[in-house]
Amino acid sequence: MHAERYELVIPDGVEDGQDVVVVTRTDRSGPGGHPVYSDETGIVQAEISDQGEVRMLPSSSQQVPAQGVRARPLPD
Repeated sequence: MHAERYELVIPDGVEDGQDVVVVTRTDRSGPGGHPVYSDETGIVQAEISDQGEVRMLPSSSQQVPAQGVRARPLPD
């Protein structure tokens, strides 16, 4: 079961070595068939599996997706 919202914990950020971004489920599916989540700006996009595995999706041709991102489900 997928949550409607997640916190994405992105390593190597400015504060405490990580950034935290809240993403919300969209109506799209990613290349692995799992739901795609996006932040308010649409810049941060991720496919999150039902096992909590995160695949960052580039939102522009110049963006390099972060590696080692973790997802923490948020209450609805």
